[in-house]
Amino acid sequence: MTTTPAISRPASPGPAGQALPDEGHVSAAVADVLAERAGHLFGLMGNGNAHLISRLTRRGFPFTSARHEAATVAMADAYHRATGGVAAATTTYGAGFTNAYTTLAEARLARIPLVFVVGDAPAGGRRPFDIDQAKAAEAVGVTTLVAGPDNATAVTHRAFDLALQTVQPVVLAIPYDLATAPLSARMPLEPLPAKPAWPAAPDELDRVAELLGLAQRPLILAGRGALLAGATAPLRDVGDRLGALFMTSVMAANAFSSDWDLGIAGGFTRSHRLNVARQADLVLVVGASLNTFQTRYGTLFPADTRIIRIDNEPDAGQNSGAEYVRADILPFVEGLLERVPAAASPTWRDLVPEVSGADFRSSSPVEDPVEFGPDGRLNPRAVVAALDRILPAERSVVMDGGHFIGWAPMYLSVPDPHAMVLVGTAFQSIGLGFGSAAGVSAARPERTTVLVSGDGGGLMGLSDFETFLRATRRGVVVVLNDSAYGAELHQYAAKGLHNQAMLIDEVDFAAVGRALGADGAKARTLSDLGLLEDWLATHDDGVFVLDAAISQKVVAEFMAESLAAKG
Repeated sequence: MTTTPAISRPASPGPAGQALPDEGHVSAAVADVLAERAGHLFGLMGNGNAHLISRLTRRGFPFTSARHEAATVAMADAYHRATGGVAAATTTYGAGFTNAYTTLAEARLARIPLVFVVGDAPAGGRRPFDIDQAKAAEAVGVTTLVAGPDNATAVTHRAFDLALQTVQPVVLAIPYDLATAPLSARMPLEPLPAKPAWPAAPDELDRVAELLGLAQRPLILAGRGALLAGATAPLRDVGDRLGALFMTSVMAANAFSSDWDLGIAGGFTRSHRLNVARQADLVLVVGASLNTFQTRYGTLFPADTRIIRIDNEPDAGQNSGAEYVRADILPFVEGLLERVPAAASPTWRDLVPEVSGADFRSSSPVEDPVEFGPDGRLNPRAVVAALDRILPAERSVVMDGGHFIGWAPMYLSVPDPHAMVLVGTAFQSIGLGFGSAAGVSAARPERTTVLVSGDGGGLMGLSDFETFLRATRRGVVVVLNDSAYGAELHQYAAKGLHNQAMLIDEVDFAAVGRALGADGAKARTLSDLGLLEDWLATHDDGVFVLDAAISQKVVAEFMAESLAAKG
């Protein structure tokens, strides 16, 4: 994992040695801490943050400008997901803040540690166009800290510390009339209370280790919590000792880097892998939720499968049939590794050797391999499965929200968990794809950034198509274009609701990309994917936009499970 290093250089002096206008005040102090604590700043300049941004860009600190404020937090969110490092974003006050509100809510629900520096109403009183931004942030569960002359440095450090400790976004507000206020005597801040510790109880360790040792077909399912705890390596060792199989949440995709990994658990599970997973007699869930999506609406495992969940936080969506052990993840896993004996042969792996085979793990067999759907447009499963073989292996896969997300996590492999980025799914939002992909490109420029979007979300976030092109060294945009809001078609048109508002006049995103300086092509057959393959073979830099005309009649597995669960 790599991060972009923060650049810490003194600002250049002004004319005749005079101080520059962005020195010695509240915004400058906030900027200096940000340069120390973050690797990149994503933002859009306005009255409330002009001095902050100037301070940083003057010294050469990495800064990526969005074209719409929603993309500022989306870029920072994706930057964290791609690197694991704390991220920073900035907008002005008022409309700048509210334009970023959806992405702030997404970051809160997805548990993303980032600092969002915003302008705010004057400390002396609100103007007619000001709103109570702190209350708005509180409504989505986000804490606001306020920078002033007596605390600017300390409170900015506090914002980063709080974001990291709580694994949540924090808003740092700079009141408009204090942005250039000179610094005064420092006001000390009370230290943050220590994060509660949940030691691994020896009796629970003994009990879980014994149950794992007795299981004939143990399966270990890891989520982002295991990644954050640094527990995936010892957890893989536990599985190897038991001869267990693995699965992960979508935010921990390929965390085990093991041939015995059945892939993503939930609505994105491939059918042949699901058939094997359902044979498990004991499932150890570590650092992952057991919400309805994760459990495939309760169908991921049979009702009589014993499930034990290890985490240091309760799970509001926990399966009522699962046993919950509250413990800090890494010490619990390390304790298991000390206790679990090597399993005697034959293990479950010996009984399902095909799981480790290249064919089982590849994008084939495709569940529905036909080229076209019933309406004569491309079958999205066949398209994405083919792309897995065409796209560079060293890639980051970024997805917008929408019905189309059902296929990329099923068929596109990634090098590590930081390379599978879905910004928007926590808040059920669309339109964040271009901004998210720009953040990933800034975070991991050595990889090919692959953005997979639908046409509805693509049109919603179109303002930052240009941002993605500007931020990306080498990238591919795949628009799975069904000329519709697919989720609404499958949920509501299927029930007899009129579909006029669910349909979109077909837009050629490849043509839009070419107008903005990218290369691209419209794909109406699988053979048209060869145009992308040829471009990748001849271009080390640039962006290619593939607009694939996919069927409106093919329903993603996760959507089918949802419809079945709702009756």
